[in-house]
Amino acid sequence: MAHAHLIPIFDGHNDALTRDDHAGIATGRPGGAIDLPKMAAGGMRGGMFAVYVPSHDFSSDMVPRDDGVIEQRMPPEIPHQQAATYVLAAAGRLFGLERAGQITVARTIADIDAAKAGTPEGADPEGAGSASAPVAVLHFEGAEAIDDELEALETWYAAGLRSLGPVWSRPNRFGHGVPFISPSSPDTGPGITEAGHRLVRRCSELGILVDLAHMNEAGFWDVARAELGPVVVSHAAAHTLSQASRNLTDRQLDAVKDSNGLVGVVFATQFLRRDFAHTTDTDLHELVRHIEYIGLQIGLEHVALGSDFDGAKVPDAVRDASCLPVLTAALKAGGFFSDSELELLCWDNWRRVMAAWWR
Repeated sequence: MAHAHLIPIFDGHNDALTRDDHAGIATGRPGGAIDLPKMAAGGMRGGMFAVYVPSHDFSSDMVPRDDGVIEQRMPPEIPHQQAATYVLAAAGRLFGLERAGQITVARTIADIDAAKAGTPEGADPEGAGSASAPVAVLHFEGAEAIDDELEALETWYAAGLRSLGPVWSRPNRFGHGVPFISPSSPDTGPGITEAGHRLVRRCSELGILVDLAHMNEAGFWDVARAELGPVVVSHAAAHTLSQASRNLTDRQLDAVKDSNGLVGVVFATQFLRRDFAHTTDTDLHELVRHIEYIGLQIGLEHVALGSDFDGAKVPDAVRDASCLPVLTAALKAGGFFSDSELELLCWDNWRRVMAAWWR
């Protein structure tokens, strides 16, 4: 497929930096979903590159309970020093790609705009320089690496951190992540802590986007009511269509709209399907219907892409970044999106909320 016909895509979440084969991001990762060749082939010019600290005693298996509900057992909080050490190394992988000229770490909206306009890899850049490199936003998926005094947050902002989720689905001193339970409401526990309130306020002051993916409902409302910026959920889906605890209720979707925020629709099959099956043998329509539902509920200017590539099982039809044109073609063929509306979904909505949060 020729690069000229690809829609520039910004994707709201991937876990490539924390995969065992991260060294292949520049040249290719067989079996991986995100690398630079696959991004170029699919028109993916930018994305949120997440740093998530793994729990070594954690199993991704969904376990049936006696009442028929399936639940993923959540691990305990990660110690701060363990998290800080891991995050330092994982983020260094992204900065290494930047130093080699293979990717631009976005620190300003100008970096985002340059990536969208940049010449795709393999074409004549005509002096475009670094603008031809795709752009990566450094994102922390869980704030365990940040100390209570928030001093490390200052350092990480100076280095290039521009997006942060206070919690992953396990608890930490900033809040209570939503455990993976299906079917279940996202209302699973208390909201953010006082330390969490300080964290999100300081993120707003610095210009770090606050991401509410993996936040339980109480924490979601704590942040939304603070009115620090657009409500952003980088990778989730519609609870009305799939009653997984990680998904957003219609009331939460309305809050996203009211704040001029967005939802990056996740590709993870267990949050798309009515039966919550975590299998790649999932029809692409399951993803399309969530995108269309959220667009109908709150407007196309509030829906975007948040794949969770390299962090979850996704439908075979969109198994990696090179397949993103399959999704955009399906959306256009369904008659729901015009060309200009696809540009909102694929890039401009993310650009707008980042510009609102960044200073």
